[in-house]
Amino acid sequence: MSAFKELLRASEEELLQQFYKARDAAAAGGNRLDAVAQKLGLRSEQLVCAIGFNPEARLLTEVFPIMGFATFEELSQSRNDVFISDIYKRLTLDDVLAIYTAVKDHPALLDVMHYLLKERLKRIEQRIEETVNSLIIDKYKAEIRAIYNGGVVNIDFAEERLDMLDSGFRALLNEVSIIIESKLIPAGEIFFRDTILPEEKRKLLAKGLIPENLIQQRLADENTSAEERKILAEYLKQNRT
Repeated sequence: MSAFKELLRASEEELLQQFYKARDAAAAGGNRLDAVAQKLGLRSEQLVCAIGFNPEARLLTEVFPIMGFATFEELSQSRNDVFISDIYKRLTLDDVLAIYTAVKDHPALLDVMHYLLKERLKRIEQRIEETVNSLIIDKYKAEIRAIYNGGVVNIDFAEERLDMLDSGFRALLNEVSIIIESKLIPAGEIFFRDTILPEEKRKLLAKGLIPENLIQQRLADENTSAEERKILAEYLKQNRT
């Protein structure tokens, strides 16, 4: 197990033992956070998030000063800033996925995560728009799949994502299919939404998730776009027995 995961999952006693070993590094002068992180085999951003998202850490008031923070609230603000702004550099994808696993069973941390996650995803999507970096896109896809399949996000989060108009990122991620796989919202209900792009609906059809009677109902709706009608009609033509 990595040093990051060990600290993230450590018990109160284990955390105290780890910081007892690192206290001399903190007392040696210079940047306390960097010194302690190095002693524990981590980057400073990893240390902040490992302790900040550890459910046992809040009450360990003797630990925060060793890292250079006066209070847990001060540490939490730094944790939030790192989690929102770092895009697979100081925190690896494995670190991020480990954080999701750690917080999902702790309601207080999960509430905080719901806010942080929205801000984080905005930053990642901005970076993708600026760079079109395939490595970032692949990691982003893995992160999105993890938050749905891992029970990190709820139906309100999914609804907000589905309500986005002309969401190219949602289509890029194949997010509609991921939402359906997570069982948050049924395929048939999503299929009738005007906010879902025709190309997204094509993917649902290709997976056999939409019965013919629902396709016929959608074709009968006069508000269905010409592009979507074409996709639906072609699908019926190719799949009639």
